[in-house]
Amino acid sequence: MSLDIFLTNNLNNKKEKFIPINPNNIGMYVCGPTVYDDPHIGNARPIVIFDVLYKILKKQYPKVTYVRNITDVDDKIIKSSKDNNISISDLTEKIIKSFSKDCAYLNCDEPNFQPKATEHISIMIEMVENLIAKGFAYSNNNHVYFEVKKFKDYGKLSNKKLEDLIAGSRIEVSDNKKNSEDFVLWKPSNPDEPFWDSPWGKGRPGWHLECSAMSKKFLGNEFDIHGGGIDLIFPHHENEIAQSRCANDTKVFANYWVHNAFITMSNEKMAKSQGNILKIRDFHEKVSGQVLRLALMSAHYKQPLDWNDKLLSDCENTLNKWYNIEYADHNLDNLPEDVLKPLFDDLNTPGYIANLHKLYDEAIKGGDNDKNLFISACKFVGLLNETKEQWLNFKKSKISINEKEIELKINQRNQARLNKDYKEADRIRDELFDKGILIEDKDGRTLWKLK
Repeated sequence: MSLDIFLTNNLNNKKEKFIPINPNNIGMYVCGPTVYDDPHIGNARPIVIFDVLYKILKKQYPKVTYVRNITDVDDKIIKSSKDNNISISDLTEKIIKSFSKDCAYLNCDEPNFQPKATEHISIMIEMVENLIAKGFAYSNNNHVYFEVKKFKDYGKLSNKKLEDLIAGSRIEVSDNKKNSEDFVLWKPSNPDEPFWDSPWGKGRPGWHLECSAMSKKFLGNEFDIHGGGIDLIFPHHENEIAQSRCANDTKVFANYWVHNAFITMSNEKMAKSQGNILKIRDFHEKVSGQVLRLALMSAHYKQPLDWNDKLLSDCENTLNKWYNIEYADHNLDNLPEDVLKPLFDDLNTPGYIANLHKLYDEAIKGGDNDKNLFISACKFVGLLNETKEQWLNFKKSKISINEKEIELKINQRNQARLNKDYKEADRIRDELFDKGILIEDKDGRTLWKLK
């Protein structure tokens, strides 16, 4: 395929043509979950967006190495285990399982590697020792800090001066630091916290260090794409760049930095502090994962996505319509460039969805080739992954009324209409609607279907 891939690279704050380090093996690292609580809808956005990017890269290149880490040691995890009276190992195992179920529910391909931080502590210790030896880090009172002023490019990713970054962030104040902006690489553990032996005593790694060590192991000192939510730009990704480049003696860490915007509710960022968290697991029994996937692709990844019931309803209605195309063969290898073009142009998923609507219009009135093309284009981005029967069966499982009761209600409504009791007829229609049933009066008969 001759199409070039373009991505907005936050390292330069502009859209750039993607040029891989090695076209035979693309390296992509995406920051995964910190497993202290079940993932919420805000967490689902990068899961789906980078899954789409993964699919595009696999379309274009013979091999893609996709790494998404799991942070399973962190202050939030320790606090959550105490608050919920559960061991850290039981908590992290539980949340990892929940995260895996959510990814499957959203029909995402598994990354090539999902390393856990706790399984790579020795590599992290080696990196810290390396940074100390090179003069970029220092130890004090069982702590080790990266000395930020030693790295002249600090702030390039966030496009801000160091003093501005410091002023606008919550920086840990500590007498152990030389400078307020220095960030922790290693810290001592309290007696009731996880710890590992190190040259600086029993302790655990800093969050930023974990990603630097794991990306190095699986992708090397330099790789193509680093992704994550926009909230990770500073300090997490800025700190990753600093410690990785200094430890590895490189001019770059990752060549392309791709970040998705927030999900909002009523135009407010989804966050625990706002009390507007919606967990992915809460949707499993209510809404098909395809509906959520389509909703998450409905806005460009760089723009905020406002989450509401209408968005889900619109996406479900769209999929209802698309399932009118009876099963057809599909071929993901033969998708035309004009169909794929929006995705290659900075992951323009709304543009691609617009193409899907056009392909549907052609398929509904066209032949097998048109149907096959539509189905193939949907499946390429993880949609229509179920048969029509599976889709309908899931919808049936959600309704709170059986077919006998539906027919009874329709008969009652028809009688109300004969009696010219239109208020009662409308009430019954609305009652059925609330229970997931749409009714239609046609040619003297009343037909019903699942909403």
